[in-house]
Amino acid sequence: MKAAVYETYGPADVLEIKDVPRPEASETGVLVQVHASAVTSADWRMRASAFPGGLWLIGRLMTGLFAPRKKILGVAFAGRVVSVGAKADGFKLGDPVYGFSGSGGHAEYVAVEAAGPVVRIPEEIGYDEAATIPFGGVSALVFLRDFGKVAAGQNVLILGASGAVGAFAVQIAKHFGAEVTGVASTANVDFVRSLGADRVIDYTREDFAGGGAQYDIVLDTAGVARFARAKRVLKPEGVYVPLEFGLPTALHALWRSIAGGQRIAIGVSGDSKADLQVLNGLVEQGALRAPVAGQYRLDAIADAHRQVESRHSRGTVVVTLDAMNVNGAAV
Repeated sequence: MKAAVYETYGPADVLEIKDVPRPEASETGVLVQVHASAVTSADWRMRASAFPGGLWLIGRLMTGLFAPRKKILGVAFAGRVVSVGAKADGFKLGDPVYGFSGSGGHAEYVAVEAAGPVVRIPEEIGYDEAATIPFGGVSALVFLRDFGKVAAGQNVLILGASGAVGAFAVQIAKHFGAEVTGVASTANVDFVRSLGADRVIDYTREDFAGGGAQYDIVLDTAGVARFARAKRVLKPEGVYVPLEFGLPTALHALWRSIAGGQRIAIGVSGDSKADLQVLNGLVEQGALRAPVAGQYRLDAIADAHRQVESRHSRGTVVVTLDAMNVNGAAV
């Protein structure tokens, strides 16, 4: 099968399309023919070895100290089940599915466990849209619901509101009944407003920390602020939730938990089947749409990485591996 392979860390050009052995479904797993796969900030950080402050060594120990241990990136996929293990439950041949692969999604086939974070694709969306949900949708859900403890009537500020996570965060915060202010560039103001934001701050014209508004939650999806700035707009018991953080922020979060008052909530979103099912429900209700920032063929994956690395995408960047929609018809 064809796959985007990286043998060494570096710029997007280290990615090469190669023929590699096709994986096989385990007894308890399924083999999925991939039709679309997200290119996420996690993918480019692993490819470039660009881990947040103070975490470079930890990151390298996880991914491979001198060279990548897993040479095919792609943490999220969408496709069709083509093989089912003898002891796998919940799926049958031909099922359109999506979920977390952890790695290996940037290939024609990926093998995953049936009991793991993989679910059927709702009829309302296609493969490209489904591929955006595991990383962007689950991150937004977990960071708002579990770390931020978002509740109806709260005021929520979302930095990077047009990006892969931010676009979902705006919609999910609104679903929970919050008053949402998004921060984005001039070009993305209308887009963020279309997602349901009550107010949008154009960061090229206005400093989010200088307007006098106060928020219960500041969700930083793009690593564009520090707690020192965020606390200026937080309510006395407000919480700053950074998606990206290094060792200094982790230590600061510990101190704030002891000191009380404004705090920093950090964590990792994980990859839960239950959370994917929650998001499926929102899609089916019409409460959630999955914005695709751009579509690239697998052989143009380096360009997809460069777009993600620019941090100016409108939604999630997706690699498509064929011209099929969710029902299998040519488009």
